[in-house]
Amino acid sequence: MPCADGAARAVLVGLSGGLDSVVLLHLLAAQPSIRAAGLRAIHVHHGLQAAAGEWAAHCRALCDALGIPLQAVQVEVVRDAGSGLEAAAREARRHAFAEALGDDEVLALAHHRDDQAETFLLRALRASGPDGLAAMQPWQRFATGWLWRPLLGVPRTQLLAHAHEHDLRWIDDPSNDDTAHDRNFLRHRVLPLLRERWPAADAALARSAALAAEASMLLADGDDDALATVRTLDPQVLSVAALASLPRARRARALRRWVATLGLPPLPAQGIERIEADLMAAAADSDASFEWHGAVVRRWRDLLHAGPRREPMPSSWRAHWNGRGPLMLPTGMQLRLEGTDAFDAPLQVHARQGGERIRLPGRTHSHALKHVLQALGVPPWQREQLPLLSDAAGTLLAAGDLVLSAQLDAWLRTHGARLTWQSAPASDRARAVDDAGPAPHHRP
Repeated sequence: MPCADGAARAVLVGLSGGLDSVVLLHLLAAQPSIRAAGLRAIHVHHGLQAAAGEWAAHCRALCDALGIPLQAVQVEVVRDAGSGLEAAAREARRHAFAEALGDDEVLALAHHRDDQAETFLLRALRASGPDGLAAMQPWQRFATGWLWRPLLGVPRTQLLAHAHEHDLRWIDDPSNDDTAHDRNFLRHRVLPLLRERWPAADAALARSAALAAEASMLLADGDDDALATVRTLDPQVLSVAALASLPRARRARALRRWVATLGLPPLPAQGIERIEADLMAAAADSDASFEWHGAVVRRWRDLLHAGPRREPMPSSWRAHWNGRGPLMLPTGMQLRLEGTDAFDAPLQVHARQGGERIRLPGRTHSHALKHVLQALGVPPWQREQLPLLSDAAGTLLAAGDLVLSAQLDAWLRTHGARLTWQSAPASDRARAVDDAGPAPHHRP
């Protein structure tokens, strides 16, 4: 399959069993070059409809008839995610696609011109700017490969004609008729009225999306330049003073670009206004914040910090760890010992209780951990999430990887090792590792 960069790659088709994806699979299966590069399909079973099992069987029969391998994946949709059932199902589906897609392979989805028009209208009604109004793109990076929408310029009427011409069969999802969903309301109630007055409404809206995409690409270059001027050495932290020096419109785009580079969910429509009013204008000694979809931006001193929202370390949580594998923490972070097999003896990992003291490298006496963290400029919320490492006698050896005791620092240097405290991969967050290891010999 020729990709956006001209290279030939295997194609994975997202096959729901509906009209659009059935036509897409049929069209791609008819192209020898795509079959030669590798063509297969994936069906995601959400389990939300009584007939979902029949849909999977229909997709299997279709793929068997075309001689195309099919991967059927059953997912669990989080019904109480707070974003709605439709969005939760979409997220589960995207995760399944990402897991199935190989490195540099192409995921082909059957979005068409009518879908593009609906998306443009939805984004406009949510007060989106050029980036949002650009709607869907024919090509974009996705997971470890690419996302391709080859039918984005094709009206649904043309897909229906192709299906009838080739006697194709498809499944009609009854949830697509439920006008309680915004997209369905536009599809069944709004767009038919627009077409009565303006028969080319879909084409015009899709063209507007394409023009918005062109404008967005031009603006993006300036966004990167602006973001570079307000960044600090930590990519998750921006200078408030530098941000304030930018024109308001550019500042808004730089903030959205910053959030995107961190892999966080896009800021909602009111996100920029809230950051401007509640964080940019806040006192330097405040701990103001704005949260959305599991992410948070915080103001502290003259800085904005962004990242996933994390709970403090539970005060009663405690684990033994000898460093043989990563230790998952309740906060979604993990500890790793790199460069050596394990500590000489298991350490205690626990939350701060208050009153801890630590002897730093090059010092002859201990210091209050609270004062050390304040002197280092560690924000309050990070102090609440810090895992502490102590030996069997209760001597404090480290606070995450931010503060090391003289004792642990010397041991790490001797062994050419390094302690890290970092976000855990998503695939590891569901399990905690408590590897106590062999009996202790001596403490590091």
